[in-house]
Amino acid sequence: MYEHAKPSVLFLCTGNSCRSQMAEGWLRHVAADRFEALSAGLEPREIDPLAIAVMAEVGVDIRGQRSKSVSEYLGRRTVTHAVFVCDAAERNCPRIYPFALHRLSWPFADPAACAGTEEERRARFRAVRDEIGARIRAWLDELGVEGA
Repeated sequence: MYEHAKPSVLFLCTGNSCRSQMAEGWLRHVAADRFEALSAGLEPREIDPLAIAVMAEVGVDIRGQRSKSVSEYLGRRTVTHAVFVCDAAERNCPRIYPFALHRLSWPFADPAACAGTEEERRARFRAVRDEIGARIRAWLDELGVEGA
């Protein structure tokens, strides 16, 4: 198996269209020199344009990311940290050993589930974006990673 020089962090959610994509972008933005940031979903869907837009507002470009199935990783590669950003993905993700050395649960509300006006939806995406960014920075602080 190919070993990576940096610890890998795989963010998982159901659709790999919002939360896991934002988390991948955040980690890459604040710690790409220390971690390999990845994301996947159980039922991947196209990346939500609002996720791309609100990340761009804070200087994080996720336009080059793509939605991926967890099957691209399960049984094919071990990741250092599997981070579940939604409860459904954590409940339904197959537990294949040695898929992840560490499993973390960071459930965030699904911004795509928010109904309302365009501005109300955008506000929900911003709130989740900021929660994810804060959680990643707190985790990096717990690990003693400087510059997060």
